[in-house]
Amino acid sequence: MAATLPHSHLHLHLPLRTPDPSSRRRHRFRLPSLVAASRLQNPTTATHPVLPPPAPAPSAALLAAEGASLAPRREHRFSGSVSTPTGSAAAGGLAEAEDAVLRRALEVRRAVAAEVLVAALSGGKVGGLTYINNLTARMGLFVDRIVVEAAAMRRDRPDLAHMSFNARAKVYIQESGLVELVKWFKHNVMTYPQIAKVVCACSGDLGKVRMIIKWLRSIYVKGDFLGRVLANGGSFLNRSFEELEEIIDYLESCGVRRDWIGYVVSRCPQLLNLSMDELETRVRFYTDMGMDEKDFGTMVYDYPRVLGFLSLEEMNSKVQYLKEFGLSNEELGRLLAFKPQLMACSIEERWKPLVKYLYHLNVSRDGMKRMLLVQPTIFCLDLETVIAPKVQFLQDIGVRSDAIGNVLVKFPPVLTYSLYKKIRPVVLQLLPGGQDRASAPNISGQQDQHEAAVHADRI
Repeated sequence: MAATLPHSHLHLHLPLRTPDPSSRRRHRFRLPSLVAASRLQNPTTATHPVLPPPAPAPSAALLAAEGASLAPRREHRFSGSVSTPTGSAAAGGLAEAEDAVLRRALEVRRAVAAEVLVAALSGGKVGGLTYINNLTARMGLFVDRIVVEAAAMRRDRPDLAHMSFNARAKVYIQESGLVELVKWFKHNVMTYPQIAKVVCACSGDLGKVRMIIKWLRSIYVKGDFLGRVLANGGSFLNRSFEELEEIIDYLESCGVRRDWIGYVVSRCPQLLNLSMDELETRVRFYTDMGMDEKDFGTMVYDYPRVLGFLSLEEMNSKVQYLKEFGLSNEELGRLLAFKPQLMACSIEERWKPLVKYLYHLNVSRDGMKRMLLVQPTIFCLDLETVIAPKVQFLQDIGVRSDAIGNVLVKFPPVLTYSLYKKIRPVVLQLLPGGQDRASAPNISGQQDQHEAAVHADRI
C-alpha cells in the first residue's frame, strides 16, 4: 500500500499567465456573502449574536464629578456669602448682545446719513470733494439729527412713510436749508471748522441760526463780522432772545450807546455768554474804581475784551499789581478808562521784565508811577524789540544809564517814538556838525545798515 507514485504524477501544472489582481478583489467582495450564508446555515449564531461584555457600573465619584461639571458655576462673592447664584450674568450677556446690535444698526444709519449729506453738499456746489468730506467729518451732531428726523418722518408724516431712509434723509436736508446756509458762511469768510462748529452748536436747528443772524443785524453787527460772531460766540446760540436782549439793555444802561453795541459784540462776542449776575459783577468791578457811565462806556468801546474776555481772577491780579506802584483807586480807574489795553498784558511776560529793566536804569517806583500815568502805553510795548533798542541807541551816543532813566521819567513818550523815523534823525540833527556822520561813527554804521535794509525792502 505504501507503493510510490509514478514519476509522472509529481509534475505540477503552473498557469502560463499571471493572475489578474481584479480577481482577488472579486474574491474579497464575495467573502461577506459567504459569511452571511454560513450564519444562515448555523442557527445558533443567527438567533444569539455575539455581544461585547457589559461595561462596569460607574462609581459614585464619577457620578459626582459629572454632576458638578453640569451644574452652573457659582459667581464670585465676598467671603461668607451664602446667597444662591442668580441668572444676572446670562441676562447681562443678552443685554450686551442687544446693545451691540443696536449700536451696529446706528452706525450703519449714520454712515448712510453722512453719504446723503455729502451728496447734497456736492450737488449744491458748496466746494470740492475734499472740502465737503472735511466739513461732514466735523458735523457729527448734525448727522445724528438727520438720523433722528428721518426716522421720525416715517411716523409723523404719512406722505413719506413709504419712502426709504435715504430718501427721507435727503428730504430733511433739503427742508433744513443747510446747503444755502453753508454757502452764506463761506461768503462771510468762515472756515469749515467754524461752519461745523456753528451748525453743531445749535444742535442742528438751522432755523435758530437764521433767527440769531437776523437779531445780530438788529443790534448793528455788520455783515463782515456776522460769521466771526457766530464762530467765536460759543454757547449763546442756545440762549433765548429774552436773555440776549436783557444783556444788551443792561449794557446800554451802563453807558454803552446803542449804536456801539454792534461794534462791541463784534470784537467780543463772549459777552453774550455771560449770565446777568456775572455781567453785573464785572461792571461793578470797574465802577467801584470811580468810573462813571461815560468813562465805562468809552472803555468798553475802546477795548470790549476788557469786560467779557478776561476772567475775574486775572482782572483782580492785574489790578493789585498796578496798585503796587502807588496808584490810588481813582487813579487806577482813570488809567484803565484811558488805556484799557493794559488789562490784556501779561504780568509775568510783559510787566515784570519791564520793571526789572527800568530798575537797572535807576528808575524808582515813583518814577514808574509817573511813567504809567503819563504814558501808560509804555507798559504795553515789547521790551526786546521796541524799548531796548532805543535805550541802546541813547547809550551808544554817550548818554549814561542813570541819565537815561531821568530822561524816561521826565519825558516817557520818547519810548513810543519811532527809532528810525524820529529819534535818529533828531539826534543826528542836534549833534555837532549837523549831518556830518563822521562825528558819530556808531550811528553812521547803524544808519547805513538801516538804509541798506530800506533799499532792500523797496527793491
